[in-house]
Amino acid sequence: MIIKSVKARKVLNSRKQPTIEVTVNGKFSAAAPSGASTGEHEVQAYPDDGLDYAIRFINEYKGFAGLSVECLSDLEEVEAILPVVKGNPMIALEFAILKAASKNKIWKFLNLDASKVPMPLGNVIGGGAHIKSPAKPDVQEFLLLPDTERFKDAKFINEHIHKIVGKRLKVKSLTDEGAWAPQLDTTTILDTLKEIVDKAVKETGIKVGIGLDVASSSFFKNNSYEYKNYSKDVREKKLIPEEQISFMAGLAKKYSLVYIEDPLCEEDFEGFKKLKSKTSTLVCGDDLTTTNLERLKMAKECINAVIIKPNQIGSLIQTKQAVDFALENGITPVISHRSGETMDATISHLAVAWNIPVIKCGIHGKERQAKLKEVLKIEKQIR
Repeated sequence: MIIKSVKARKVLNSRKQPTIEVTVNGKFSAAAPSGASTGEHEVQAYPDDGLDYAIRFINEYKGFAGLSVECLSDLEEVEAILPVVKGNPMIALEFAILKAASKNKIWKFLNLDASKVPMPLGNVIGGGAHIKSPAKPDVQEFLLLPDTERFKDAKFINEHIHKIVGKRLKVKSLTDEGAWAPQLDTTTILDTLKEIVDKAVKETGIKVGIGLDVASSSFFKNNSYEYKNYSKDVREKKLIPEEQISFMAGLAKKYSLVYIEDPLCEEDFEGFKKLKSKTSTLVCGDDLTTTNLERLKMAKECINAVIIKPNQIGSLIQTKQAVDFALENGITPVISHRSGETMDATISHLAVAWNIPVIKCGIHGKERQAKLKEVLKIEKQIR
C-alpha cells in the first residue's frame, strides 16, 4: 500500500474530551483513546505544544506521500520521521495506516495464520479514579473474565452479569467505562459479585472468574495504602506494603480471584514478586510496566500478566516488542482499552494477530461494544 494522503482532525472521546483522529488515503480513519488513570512512566500523550500543534504538524507534513507499507516493520520509517508526535498522534496515525494497508482487515494483514480470539476482560463495577464520590470503592475496577470455547458465550455471560449486578445493587449511575458506580466498600462489593457470578455460572454452565484492577498507586501515600472505604465496619485504614500484600492475597483466596491488576504501587517490583509467590492468580502490571519493554524486563520475575496499551508507549513497533517478550517469558499479555475511548476497534485486530489471549475493553457502552463486536466478527471469519 502506498500512502497518498494523511489528514488529522480533532474529535471527542467517550468522556467528551478532545483527541486526535487520522485519516489515510481519504477513507481509512482511526482515533486514539485517553486514560484517566495513567502511569508515571507512560509517554507523553501529546507534544508540549499540545493537540492542536500535533494536528497541524501532521496536516502540513509533506513526507508521507509515497511511503510504502507492506508489513508492520515498515512503520519504523513512519516512527523515525515523526518522533515529534509520538504518543496519541502516532498511534492514531499507525492505526489508520494499518487499516489502509489491510483494507480494514488488520488481523489478517499481520497474521494470516491467526486461529484464536481473546477472552473479554470486562469492567462490571467501578471505583477509584472513575468515580468522584467520597463513598466510592477504593478499588478502581471489579472485572469479569470468562473461560469459554466461543467468544459469543463469553460476551453473553459478561453482559448477563452486568445487568444482574445493576439490578441487585439498585444503582443507575455508570462510570466513564460503562461499569456500575455504587457507594460501597470493596469487600461488600466482592461478596455480592461472587454470589451473582457463582449463580450465573451454575445456571448457564459458562465459566467466569472475578478480577480486580486495584490501581493502588492512586492511593499510595507516605509509604502506605490509604483506604477511604476499606470495609463495611472500617472506613479509613492505612496498610503498609507488607499488609497490602497480605490483604490482596487474602482477597484472591477468599473470592477465588483469577486476576489482580496493579495491586501495589508502580515502583514496588519486589512487592509484586512477593504477591505472585503467595497466589495462583494472574498478577498483572499496568502502571508498573506501561507497555515499556525495559520496565517489562525489570518485572519479568514479578508478574505473570501485563497490560498492553499502545498509546502508553506511543509506538506499535515497541508495543509488539513488549507483547513478544511477554509471550516468550510466560507472561500473559492483556491488550486494553482506555477510559476515554473512541469507536476505533484496532486493538481487537491486534489481539487476534499477535496471539494475545485477553482483551480488556469493558462491557457496556458503544465504544466498548465496538471492540467486542469486532472480535465476534473476526471469530466468525476465522472459524
